[in-house]
Amino acid sequence: MEKYDGKVLVQNPPMPPLERSKLDRVYALPYMRDYHPTYKEKGGVPGIEEVKFSITHNRGCFGGCNFCALAFHQGRTVLSRSEQSVIEEARKITALPGFKGYIHDIGGPTANFRYPACKKQLTDGVCANRKCLAPKPCPNLEVDHTEYQHLIEEVEALPRVKKVFIRSGIRFDYLLEDKNDAFFRKLVKDNVSGQLKVAPEHCSSAVLACMGKPNFEVYEKFREKFFDITHAIGKEQYLVPYLMSSHPGSTLKDAIELAVCLKKNGYAPEQVQDYYPTPGTASTVMYYTGINPLNMKPVYVATDYHEKQLQRALLQFNRPENADLVREALTKAGGTDLIGFGPECLVKPAGGRTAPYGAAPHGAAPKGGKVSAPTTKGGARPTAKPAAKGGSAPQKGGKPAPKSGKGRR
Repeated sequence: MEKYDGKVLVQNPPMPPLERSKLDRVYALPYMRDYHPTYKEKGGVPGIEEVKFSITHNRGCFGGCNFCALAFHQGRTVLSRSEQSVIEEARKITALPGFKGYIHDIGGPTANFRYPACKKQLTDGVCANRKCLAPKPCPNLEVDHTEYQHLIEEVEALPRVKKVFIRSGIRFDYLLEDKNDAFFRKLVKDNVSGQLKVAPEHCSSAVLACMGKPNFEVYEKFREKFFDITHAIGKEQYLVPYLMSSHPGSTLKDAIELAVCLKKNGYAPEQVQDYYPTPGTASTVMYYTGINPLNMKPVYVATDYHEKQLQRALLQFNRPENADLVREALTKAGGTDLIGFGPECLVKPAGGRTAPYGAAPHGAAPKGGKVSAPTTKGGARPTAKPAAKGGSAPQKGGKPAPKSGKGRR
């Protein structure tokens, strides 16, 4: 309870997480699995097509991103449904009108979490002042994808099921911690519908620290392994990274750093999330106070709407409608060397066309292109290294990737 201006704000404690048996009972209820009939005369609800044939297998998330409110309404302790519960729901889905053999997702807030991060959470709860994955994975973290892989394989074996996809966000740092890469290989081989969603969010170390995300080198390691496996099996599929502009800690120089990184990786994002505060999170405290509550140090916050526009435009620097904003941002931040006609430039001078960037299909690095290396301290632009196979991809055909309704990880 907190007093404000003669009134009292009451925050109720969260409901205890549902144990597996109770989760199974909830998901066994006779849901209609469709939008309400009153929407029919209005043309229905298009979003139902993605979630109608999707399955949620878990609740909660121990990822601990500072901007995410999910932990406040589902908790940091991950609990999951039994394999039999998920398989029974999959059977029901195969009997629905319009089912064509594809389970769109077996996921949740984070697709590849099935159990609490460690045994300690089962007896003592989550740690009050430590995160499970960032800045580095906790030594007590237990990583095992065996049951999740088996669950997917059991659903794949059902009659009428042609394919099972994973379209919820994958926590890539957790995946890399698994010493057994059998699930990683199966995921890439069988369960990616052309594009896999992951959430590096940024490339600046300072910004990632404020976000509570792992360093960018972790994403680069995951990216390299993903494409090594993809090319080894002769497939063409890509990563769709979630990105965020204007998060507390992000200056114009940090946004430029990310724009340069995107260009060198040959990635043109269709969608970018501009940060806005969500109730109860550490990032919201930073946004309103300018102080990081986790270390009590000052943090830069872009609260001016125009600066937020500039940061967002930098992440989509290749769009003609953003050219003026990109030039303005580069000029303000001392990055005018990136305005010009060279291959490293983000935008052409006023009066010219935007940089000749978008020729590479699906975000693959152009021929002779470069892939970004980790950035240096102080916002310096990354040095280049030889291009890795493949590339992070914009949505296929220039269209946004289908939304599964699941959170970003």
